[in-house]
Amino acid sequence: MQRRVVVTGVGLLTSVGIGTETSWEAIKKGVSGIRPITSFDAAAFACRIAGEVCGFDPAQYIEKKEIKKMGRFIQFAIAASDFALQNSGFTVSPDEAERTGVVIGSGIGGFEVIEREHKILLEKGPSRISPFFIPATIINLASGWVSIRTGAKGPNSATATACTTSAHSVGDSYRIIQRGEADAMICGGAEAAVTPMGVGGFAAMRALSQRNDDPSRASRP
Repeated sequence: MQRRVVVTGVGLLTSVGIGTETSWEAIKKGVSGIRPITSFDAAAFACRIAGEVCGFDPAQYIEKKEIKKMGRFIQFAIAASDFALQNSGFTVSPDEAERTGVVIGSGIGGFEVIEREHKILLEKGPSRISPFFIPATIINLASGWVSIRTGAKGPNSATATACTTSAHSVGDSYRIIQRGEADAMICGGAEAAVTPMGVGGFAAMRALSQRNDDPSRASRP
């Protein structure tokens, strides 16, 4: 017997808004989130525009002492998960914990953390590498942190399939419920790849627009 699966809440944290309603209203109006890069000096880069998440304050969603343990993509995942749960009205009760899982993926993970810690390695040596380097970087810690914070103790996984990561996370979660392994899943994807190496790497493979003088019309799929 196949089980019926229903999406009950959506959480969005995007380059056009922080929060589901704000993002959705901007999307309906055709607002572009592509603008000049502000997170680093991109003057020497062929591509100097990106869809950055602007105005995000992780302290609004995460305890201050925990922020340093997470890459930016994990912070995004936590905030978006909060939005989705608020949107759905669902909370993970102790009785439902074992039947509630998390699948959240990322294409690259904590790229800015890798760049930061590599610089520390070269300049100050291996003894100065942060003990939070690996857990702040690896992709499965987005779903790990969300499960810890929500109390979800069911199936927990992470996809890393480039641009289809979020879609695969939703599809995998659908099948987990369909198979009867869980009753509810928190799922999706988070990315924070607007970094010097991220932009430089994608530009080197000619995957980015160089229409820097017209950001709002640069993305032409």
